[in-house]
Amino acid sequence: MKRIYTWLLFAVVLMTSACYGKGSYKNASLPVEERVSILVKQMTLDEKIGQMTQIAKDSASPGLVSSKFLGSILSGGGGAPRSNTVGEWRKMVDAYQQAALSTRLGIPILYGTDSVHGHNNLHDATIFPHNIGLGAADDAELAEKVGRASAEETAAAGITWTFAPCIAVLEEPRWGRSYESFGSSPDGAARLGSAFIKGFQSVDGMRATAKHYIGDGGTAFGSSKTGNYLVDQGDTRCDEAFLRKTYLPPYKAAVENGVRIVMASFSSWNGTKLHADSYLLTDVLKKELGFTGFVVSDWGGIDQVSSDYYDAVVKSVNAGVDMNMVPYDADKFINAVKKAVSAGDIPQARIDDAVSRILRVKFESGIFEHPYRDESYIQTVRSAEHLQLARRAADESIVVLKNSGGVLPLKDGADVYLCGRGADDIGLQCGGWTMTWQGSAGDITEGTTIREALAAKYKTLTYDADGKFGKHQDSAVCIVVVSERPYAEGMGDSPDLLLPSDDRAVYERVSEQFKNVVLVVLSGRPVVLGGMAEKPAAVVAAWLPGSEGGFGVADILSGAVKPQGKLPVDWPSSAEQLPYTNYAQGKAQPLYPRGYGLSW
Repeated sequence: MKRIYTWLLFAVVLMTSACYGKGSYKNASLPVEERVSILVKQMTLDEKIGQMTQIAKDSASPGLVSSKFLGSILSGGGGAPRSNTVGEWRKMVDAYQQAALSTRLGIPILYGTDSVHGHNNLHDATIFPHNIGLGAADDAELAEKVGRASAEETAAAGITWTFAPCIAVLEEPRWGRSYESFGSSPDGAARLGSAFIKGFQSVDGMRATAKHYIGDGGTAFGSSKTGNYLVDQGDTRCDEAFLRKTYLPPYKAAVENGVRIVMASFSSWNGTKLHADSYLLTDVLKKELGFTGFVVSDWGGIDQVSSDYYDAVVKSVNAGVDMNMVPYDADKFINAVKKAVSAGDIPQARIDDAVSRILRVKFESGIFEHPYRDESYIQTVRSAEHLQLARRAADESIVVLKNSGGVLPLKDGADVYLCGRGADDIGLQCGGWTMTWQGSAGDITEGTTIREALAAKYKTLTYDADGKFGKHQDSAVCIVVVSERPYAEGMGDSPDLLLPSDDRAVYERVSEQFKNVVLVVLSGRPVVLGGMAEKPAAVVAAWLPGSEGGFGVADILSGAVKPQGKLPVDWPSSAEQLPYTNYAQGKAQPLYPRGYGLSW
């Protein structure tokens, strides 16, 4: 009996040595590639497919993580815990991580979320201007700082991964994701996107995503086959030379600047869904650009490849999708992949390649050694430093389009009237991807509205949302804030780029009452102004300036900060002039060209 115990003890020692010794994947001193190789050789097919599976948190319990060996969990737009606090976020994320670490091999998960302008799912986080505003600022150093601040507040909630930045080159502003783009310049998207990535990944263990590969900013109007969408998830119709010249540079720059995750686009290129385009995903991205990280699908993106789910999975995985954002039914995807491997429709080598890429990113991030985010980042949420950075970002992003008679900057002691729903509404100021997927009007999170910021500067400020004012001096200035209503993705696709009729009615009302009207536009893209471009003394594009955007608008209008923002895209006179390629071909002239912006 004693001999049996001795042999059992010896076996345990050998197993422990294999798992934790010098030749173990848990040995942090080994090269990453060696650790990947050691771990992949120990994995079963179920464990490998689990790593390729990402599930939304509302469909995944910690028990599912451990039983299916899941590689990732995500929170989509609005995917917060019931009590939307940092503490509850950490408790939720850590529970999933604990489940992953309890498995045989203890492979940690990557937890992902859409921190597209700050940790915008966390209540009272710092909300930065959307990318279109950062494109107007055209300040790479600023974009890098915004990226780092976003990473710090995301890490505070225990999260390791953001599905940002969107580095689409914007050719079609009727697209509902226009504000997620830095603009229509390939160079600008490359510089600012890479800067954001560097900033985000400067926080230990945090990972950014370059999306949506490739051409999503130039899908043809009316080409989408998704629901009532007009542009989003549509078809990019161009030759390869145009694709490479216009849409590829930001991805080349992102890879060169260390991005380790790329998200495939819902859209198509000349009729082929990007999720199943092996030439672009494998030959161009992985081989030509030398991308050694992993490709993740968009939300259920694989499903759109074919009406036959099995066929869709086979085509997408073979094309180069490494991790599938399922997002609801883990078994459906896992069983399809297992069946495909058994049938020889997906080679075992492709599975091993996908898993190796995912593990490579996990080892590189240090998550095996540090699976939980540093609690010290909790103090960065809505910190004074981040609020000041958000205000600076808003200051730099605002573009003055018109300033007749020098009405701006407003004079000290000016008699100021203010109207428009957007003047006193944080939700309208922040736009989509704020607290929820689509965003919403109202007091949805902490911040400073335009009304609050102006009231601190002008004690005589008179406010009425509907612009129903009484008598006033001829020298009085009326600021009218018009705003798009919050939207995201294809829900925001617009056929005409017109502002809401009630906002236009408020503008018409005050334009008949006041000699000096300043029009402030809150929007995620250029909108058609019509007569509103001609009558006002001044027109200011504030984009979606975030939680501190009220300060930014007040800083510019008051002259506390000189405007420096320049249009990152052409501003059309009408939707009929679009897409932007019509300007490049001389078929139309914009109301204001890209690069335009006034100062004083």
